[in-house]
Amino acid sequence: MDPQVFLTIGSFLKWIGLVASPLLLLPLLILIIPRPLHGAGQTLANGLDRSLDWSLRAAMLAAILLFMLQLIVVIGSYALALTATWLSETVIYAFAAMFMLGAASALRDDTHVRVDILRPRFGEAGRHWVELAGTYLFLFPICIRLLTTGEQGLTRTWSLLEGSRESDGLPLLFLFKTLVPIFAVLMIVAGLSVALKAALGLTGFGSAKDEMTPQERHYGA
Repeated sequence: MDPQVFLTIGSFLKWIGLVASPLLLLPLLILIIPRPLHGAGQTLANGLDRSLDWSLRAAMLAAILLFMLQLIVVIGSYALALTATWLSETVIYAFAAMFMLGAASALRDDTHVRVDILRPRFGEAGRHWVELAGTYLFLFPICIRLLTTGEQGLTRTWSLLEGSRESDGLPLLFLFKTLVPIFAVLMIVAGLSVALKAALGLTGFGSAKDEMTPQERHYGA
């Protein structure tokens, strides 16, 4: 297939992202005018959460493949004295897919490892403010930076359909590099969901299930 087709699709997706980018301001607008926007905010948050289910399933599949492939590599290397660059690269690709596709679902479900030992002591409103501040000060800027700085490199790798630098490696390096912008987009989606639920909680429209996660109840106790 002509690589130009993929570049055209990439440009189309870029414009979709630019058109949808004002949605990132919705949590802040909910804080200002909560009553007319809380319904739309809750609906959007639920939709974003559901949209991440496919990435979680893909990450689970990558984890299964990682286990099986790594087992084959170990048996082949130590029992049969056989090595193959393409097989080792497959393990790397599977691990990268597991991490980059699963990170957004972990953020959605609040299963990331947190190092902020003060957060559980802030109370419900304090936790919501921490989520909003972290999302807008760190998550969104970093992910947007990943998307903007990697555009030229991604265009080049797709135009060349770049493969492995090793002669017996996989010809799929361009797909491997594509995981980076996919990761950034998924994290923005998850971050927007987190910010929406935090804003709804601060304005009194959050659902009871979002008040405190099991982890927070445990650490708070």
